[in-house]
Amino acid sequence: MLERAADWVLLLRSGKATTEDAEQLQLWRRQSDLHEQAFVQAVRLYRDLGAMGAELENRNVRPFVARVSAAKQMVSRRSLIGGALAASVTGYMIVKPPLEMWPSLAELSADYRTAKGEQLDVKLASNVALKLNTQTSIAVRGNDVNPRIELISGEAAITTRRDSFEPLVMIAADGQITSSAADFNLRCIDGVVLATCNEGSVTISHGGRSVRLGRGEQVSYSASDPLGLPVSIVDSSSSSAWREKLLVFRDRPLSAVVAEVNRYRPGKIVVTNTQLGQRLVNGTFHTDRLDDFVAQVRQLFAANVRALPGGIVLLS
Repeated sequence: MLERAADWVLLLRSGKATTEDAEQLQLWRRQSDLHEQAFVQAVRLYRDLGAMGAELENRNVRPFVARVSAAKQMVSRRSLIGGALAASVTGYMIVKPPLEMWPSLAELSADYRTAKGEQLDVKLASNVALKLNTQTSIAVRGNDVNPRIELISGEAAITTRRDSFEPLVMIAADGQITSSAADFNLRCIDGVVLATCNEGSVTISHGGRSVRLGRGEQVSYSASDPLGLPVSIVDSSSSSAWREKLLVFRDRPLSAVVAEVNRYRPGKIVVTNTQLGQRLVNGTFHTDRLDDFVAQVRQLFAANVRALPGGIVLLS
């Protein structure tokens, strides 16, 4: 069972996987709980092997399985080294499929993950609750009493009411978000993190800098744009509108709107005309009724629409 799961991991890691392969993997995982457990174990073992994993690309599966015991020992030793190496291993494992038509390997190994258009309520402790938005993946460290959460990708609304001596700790794109009592929204898409505080206060730390957010304040960071930019004052109701299955856009370029719609709508919309992508959009869309989105764009901007197999739509 583990060998078969390792086969799937190596295929995804190779970059040669197709949409059909991804569909077959999902079917295999759904066949039984044992299949799902084997896949998660294989992914985590591969991740923990770190640099050793590169050797597997030129070897068969059996050496991988034979090293399971050694990998477990290595995980234990690495846990003493610190978070820097763990972060580098995680980064090593992130593989982006063509057109993002299926989840990356890191997302598939998450403890909780939502599909396109899906939302999920997760209660990690009596005083920590999350609502995951579409295409969101989180990994849970620590324990039920004192969880430590990594937002691998996507968006989540977090409510925490913890003791100030043991605040909730979240990780997103090499940054840390801590709070004892707050309601906040955290988004991590393509390595860009956007944190919005709706109630209470949240501390964001990244690149050796920290900033404290209060109600209605927002800040972002990424590897190329480190924390330190002025905190923005925002209408938090807009950033959290997704909880009500609404997408609110105010003077947003069509290219950015399409990128967001693609996170909810099956298939993939691609804007092939630069000028069209720069056209500004104002409006509110219901995530359960995005089938009409392409028709609305065609009507509003006189865009040409070409539908391709696999749910791909070209706008020009």
